[in-house]
Amino acid sequence: MLRSRGLRLTAQRQLVLQAVLDLGHATPEQVHTAVREVAAGVNITTIYRTLELLERLGLVTHTHLSHGSPTYHAAGEHQHIHLVCRECGAVDEIDPELMRPLADQLATGRGFRVDIGHVALFGVCHNCEDGEST
Repeated sequence: MLRSRGLRLTAQRQLVLQAVLDLGHATPEQVHTAVREVAAGVNITTIYRTLELLERLGLVTHTHLSHGSPTYHAAGEHQHIHLVCRECGAVDEIDPELMRPLADQLATGRGFRVDIGHVALFGVCHNCEDGEST
């Protein structure tokens, strides 16, 4: 895809994309940590620029799972709703069809189309609720 748009497939771009694929859901800082294990000279600015490029190309997408940095994941994955635990920070996924009735109601009643791939619901996971998390 990069070459078809006149861009080079650099080692850094390949490392960033691989880190996103390997990590599943990752902030730029987490991607940076993973990339630096292989290529110590890659700086955080390069990570941010590469993630932005990969998102423009449709290879990754992001959502905001906290007040901090966006979280990236592969764009080829099925859309999903993120469940984020406020206690331990765990991220789980659920089928977006669970939100379909609300999305349809918003589309009909408000003319508002929900981007389900960016939906994050915050709460407490079952492990933290049961006191199993530390």
